[in-house]
Amino acid sequence: MGKNASKLTSGEIKELMTCTYFDKKELRQWHRDFIKDCPSGALKKEEFQTIYQQFFPHGDPSKFAHFVFNVFDANKDGYITFKEFITALSVTSRGSLDEKLDWAFNLYDVDEDGYITKKEMVDIVDAIYSMVGDMLDLPQDEDTPEKRVEKIFAQMDTNNDGKLTKDEFREGSKCDPWIVQALSMDIGRA
Repeated sequence: MGKNASKLTSGEIKELMTCTYFDKKELRQWHRDFIKDCPSGALKKEEFQTIYQQFFPHGDPSKFAHFVFNVFDANKDGYITFKEFITALSVTSRGSLDEKLDWAFNLYDVDEDGYITKKEMVDIVDAIYSMVGDMLDLPQDEDTPEKRVEKIFAQMDTNNDGKLTKDEFREGSKCDPWIVQALSMDIGRA
């Protein structure tokens, strides 16, 4: 399932079926599409950013794509293999709310120290605002990444230490109907 894998073996399919929410037919289809787009069997960061650009033509998704790439690239080798891709896609599209929140926490916890700092969150929110461009009409108290992060921290940082634990992030996100709705969408059912 690393680089240069043109066809999945039955062993690889079994392994992926145990660690994802996809069945054999879906895995084969996703793999065919992945190999068609990435004949080398691995996706580089630049290619990943190009894909994001297609979905957000009116903004600049490069910063956000960088952060997402780093979460998909589980072994940190600079490439996304099919296994890394399908595992992340499985969680983000079909995982439970808690699994999705854990994945989102990992996105925001850029330095992987187990906490989300205001700076980390500002960096991600800034990347999101850059990606969507002028498509969002934000209220005045959220019209900058800094204002949005202050609002989030006021809601989630229950011990007021300036950083969010995974539990604070999870519980705070569950109290935000917009976040719950965004994470509850079930995509990828082909």
